[in-house]
Amino acid sequence: MGKQGIKLTQMLILMSIILLFASGSGCIRSFEEESYYNIKDMDISADRAGTSFVDLNVTTYVEKYQGDTEKNASLLLKVYSRESGLLEVQEEVKLGKLKKGETKAVSQSLSLPKTGGYNIRSVLFEEDTQKNSGEINVYNLDFLPADVQDIGLEISEMDFRVRKVEDRKVLIESDIYLTNEGKITSQDLRMLVKVREMDAGLLADKVWIRTGKIKPETTVIRSVNLTMPDQYNYVVEVLIWNNDTIVRRGEDYIQLNPEVEVKDKTSTKTKEIQTSEFEIVDENEMVPEEEYAEEEATPGFSLFLSAVLLCSAVVLRRRFG
Repeated sequence: MGKQGIKLTQMLILMSIILLFASGSGCIRSFEEESYYNIKDMDISADRAGTSFVDLNVTTYVEKYQGDTEKNASLLLKVYSRESGLLEVQEEVKLGKLKKGETKAVSQSLSLPKTGGYNIRSVLFEEDTQKNSGEINVYNLDFLPADVQDIGLEISEMDFRVRKVEDRKVLIESDIYLTNEGKITSQDLRMLVKVREMDAGLLADKVWIRTGKIKPETTVIRSVNLTMPDQYNYVVEVLIWNNDTIVRRGEDYIQLNPEVEVKDKTSTKTKEIQTSEFEIVDENEMVPEEEYAEEEATPGFSLFLSAVLLCSAVVLRRRFG
């Protein structure tokens, strides 16, 4: 082999070493791996703070500053506990195809336990390739005050049935549908149900009951009896109290003397309702008792006393038997 061949071989070996070193150190990147995206900023706000959960809104600002490739992009939001480092939750949103020079604000909602702090990361993908990422931290969520109105309960519906008509008085059973839309079992709160004449505003009757403890994503019915004069129109109001504060309101209507439009639609007339025709025939059917008041009850003294007497009888039998 001549000198030129040796020099050529040495140059090839040297170039191979340089290429191997450069590729291993990350100096060479393929065109496909280059990122034309930038996460410019991230904002975070608390939409609602409950007693044990907080709803956060995270907005990520994604910029495509160059590149003409029409590939679909997506944003993956990952939440890690700052205490344990474990992944708590992740949410993905599709962004579609971003144009060159476009900046897009992407908002994502999170519901997290109101404990400690979190590291929130936004990871941007183009197809299946990660292009960029950004992160933001939140601290001391357990010190965030709970919303006063956040009890988790909603008054979803009301039904009314005529129980009795006597001496121009009507006894109406009111069924109130309560839905727990929260993530924990609700408190047992006081609830005031009152019926008011629609025009004069005079109060016909009112009853205090309790909501009972309601499990998450559950609807229950609480029933009360209200007495009112016949042939009037009424508003039934429901007020849920948390200590000395009204935290939820709801209302519905009972029209025993409704007005209807006449054919020419220029005037109205009163429609006579025979309330007694709606009276429930089965008098043995009673309003459901408030069993919810005993859902959390423990065995009473009578059960304990029975157990003591039974044990005493066994001992006496063995002694004198």
